[in-house]
This record gives sequence, structure tokens and C-alpha cells, in this order.
Amino acid sequence: MRPQSMLFTIYGEYVRHYGSEIWVGSLTCLMGEFGLTEQAVRAAISRMLRQGWLESRKVGNRSYYSMSPRGKRRLDEAAARIYKQETDKWNGKWCIASYNIPEKQRGVRDQLRKELAWLGFGMLTTSTWISPNDLADKVREISESHHITDHVEIFLADHVAWSTPRQLVQKCWNIEDINAAYAEFINEYMPGYERLLSMAEKGQDVQDGYCFVEKTKLVHRYRKFLFIDPDFPEELLPDVWLGKEADQLFQDYYDLLHPGSSRFFEQVYECSPDALPG
Repeated sequence: MRPQSMLFTIYGEYVRHYGSEIWVGSLTCLMGEFGLTEQAVRAAISRMLRQGWLESRKVGNRSYYSMSPRGKRRLDEAAARIYKQETDKWNGKWCIASYNIPEKQRGVRDQLRKELAWLGFGMLTTSTWISPNDLADKVREISESHHITDHVEIFLADHVAWSTPRQLVQKCWNIEDINAAYAEFINEYMPGYERLLSMAEKGQDVQDGYCFVEKTKLVHRYRKFLFIDPDFPEELLPDVWLGKEADQLFQDYYDLLHPGSSRFFEQVYECSPDALPG
């Protein structure tokens, strides 16, 4: 597990629900549960500060870290997709982002592609990306933040020819690879879930520290689907789709681990002495 990626998981799953700020000593203790050294954690924190994901402040001789506004937006977006609710029937519209960014701004162009992929866009052509979800506001924010509004156009449009909607999905996303990733997730986590469920049904105790490690690993692993699954509307899903089975397994396993995991986090978590209640 890369320390920086794990920090996103810790903040997204825990810290954001406890005032959004945490003492660095608590962070290193929590990360230590996964075999990460204090040096590795501090190096990852420094990188995230430079990249604008984190903010820091001193209270006495202690350092406290919180997500920046940019980081909070990313965590909110991720949470909305990880813990997604049933969506309304698809209206048939496609969100299209098209750009023509000069070669001298190649770095910005590459960053835009990464951002579009993270949002769940599929590449129709090199500079035209599509999504069945209305992400126009997100693309607008990204374009403005990178100062490339002169080079980007955004549409919400009907598709009239020639592929069917499902054929478009096949062209722009690798459905087979996404399904294979879900199958791997199910095979990896189903045994642990069934074992823990059996223990719970028998009234056997499970250590809080175990719950914390396993739930964090579960969320960390499941978060990777944000980069490959755009959350297709029901109408666009293939006949064989393992995403629903994986979603249910994730939620059931999460619910089993959550109480003990939260208790462990609360034992380690320390906020600043001047933090506001709640």
C-alpha cells in the first residue's frame, strides 16, 4: 500500500467524520497498523502538502493536518461514488468533453485526461471524452482550475447514429476488464466476509484493531474501482455484470467491520485542543 494513497483512505473514511483534522502522531500510529514507518508517513504528508491536498497548522509543539478545500472536494466526490445510492432512470443524454490544448501545455493536457478518467469518462477519440452521467459542472470546475476554458467545450447531447448506447460503452470502456476486476474482488473478499459473519452469528468476539485494519483495507481496495468503473446507468450494463454483486459484498462486509473499526479509530484519534466540538 502506497502511503499517500492510504492517507487518502484514512482521511476519507475516518478523519473527515471527526472534524477533518488529526494530530500527526495519531496518523503515524494508525498507518503503522499497515506496516508503514513514521518516516514513510511524514514523507507522504510532505508530498500531499506540496501538491495542495493537505493543510497544516501548529498548536504548541504539535502538528495537525487537515484536507485542503481541494482535498475535501475529492473526498466528497469519492464518497458519493463509493457509497452510491440507486440512481434515477437514465435520460439518454451523454456528457461530452472536447478539448484542443496546445502542445506547450502538454502537462495540463495530461492532467485533464487523468481527471476525466477519474470522473468516469471514456475516451471516444483522443480529444473527445464521453460519460452517460451529467458531469458538466465537474468538467467546468476542472477547466477553470487549470485555466483552460478557451480550449475546452462541454456538451450534454443526444446520440443519433450509428452505434447503440451499449455499443458506445463497449467502444469507450473495457467492460471485460472491469468485470474481471469485480470477479477478483469478490473472490478475494468473500471468504473473509463469510468467516466474520459466522463468528458474529456465533457471538464470538473480534478485536477492534482487526476490524480497523480489515475495513480500511476493504475501502482502500474498493476505492480503486473509482478509476475504472464510471457507474453506468442500468440501461447500459451488459447482460453479465458483477458490479452489483461486488457492491453488495462491499456493503455487507463494511457493515460487519464498521463498529469495531470506529471504536479503534476513536481510541487512537487525537484532535487539536482548540478544535470545535463535533
